[in-house]
Amino acid sequence: MNLRDQLKEILPDILPRNPAQSIKGTELIEMVKHQLKQEYSDATLRYHFSIMSCDPSSPIAKVEQGQGYFLRSTSIHSLNSARNLIREGLVNENGTALEPGEIELAITRASKFRALVQRYLEFSQQYPFAFEESFSEDPWANRWRVPDLAVIDWLAVDAEEGGLNKQKLEVNRRIGASPMKITSVKLRLRLDYDTVLEDLFQCLSASEWANAGELIIAEPIKDARLSAEVSRFAARHGIGVLSFGLDADALDDLPEPAVIENFTHKEFASILGHFISIRRYAAPITDRDHDWQHVVTSANANSDFSRFEAWVSHCLMEEHNFTYREFESQDRGDITPEREHHVA
Repeated sequence: MNLRDQLKEILPDILPRNPAQSIKGTELIEMVKHQLKQEYSDATLRYHFSIMSCDPSSPIAKVEQGQGYFLRSTSIHSLNSARNLIREGLVNENGTALEPGEIELAITRASKFRALVQRYLEFSQQYPFAFEESFSEDPWANRWRVPDLAVIDWLAVDAEEGGLNKQKLEVNRRIGASPMKITSVKLRLRLDYDTVLEDLFQCLSASEWANAGELIIAEPIKDARLSAEVSRFAARHGIGVLSFGLDADALDDLPEPAVIENFTHKEFASILGHFISIRRYAAPITDRDHDWQHVVTSANANSDFSRFEAWVSHCLMEEHNFTYREFESQDRGDITPEREHHVA
């Protein structure tokens, strides 16, 4: 096995997820040396760290404007899903094709916005799951079939202890009621009048299996005609529309996605007060049931739905509302194929 492949195996167990806890190159060299199958010089290792940190498919990332390395949260899949937030064709407001530098900037803004939405949902005591791999395979079709996020609201929560209430879960099982609500979320950086119906219909299409559908956009809707179109569609079809009030400059001022993902409660509260101005244009209709069998069936062919099913089922079997990141870090060897029978 060459050095690069060895590092791909070793680094995920060493590197911290939080850029604020990044490891200096000298320290990282010492940490990996004793795990390698042969000896390499410090210069060779430092060179590989530097080269791999520029590769979005590698597990190592370097902090911006500083020293130190951390575990990369972005991947080829997450970059492709971020690209999905911009529109197909990647054109600017004037309708001309974006230059390579403009494309990279747009994807960076999309990645920041997605991380911000996920952190906001966690801050609001909801449980988001990101669909990422779907947009690396058959992206055009999956824009209509797959949301950007699915959000779990647990209904059987213990008000005092905060976890899932076992008695409520058992009551839900006996009466055949679900212990959760699922919202399917589509994300967009901005809406345009010429393409807004496509965005709204994609949100509706991707949410047909969930309790509700929600379209969350970064920029506010300033055009009166566009706002009226959104309100008309939302009222007729029952999807929600929400803006974070963030323009391109505001997204540029935010730190990199990995930093946003690791904001403490206090840090995010500060960001919420200074950067985000949430406005709801339409509330989603939530009186329909979710179709869990659709998740189970889709999991057979779609890796995102498979991960989503495994996470929710694990929470129910363990009777605890783990976040997806908590679940991902656990040993999942005890999850059996029969897990779907635990979900109502």
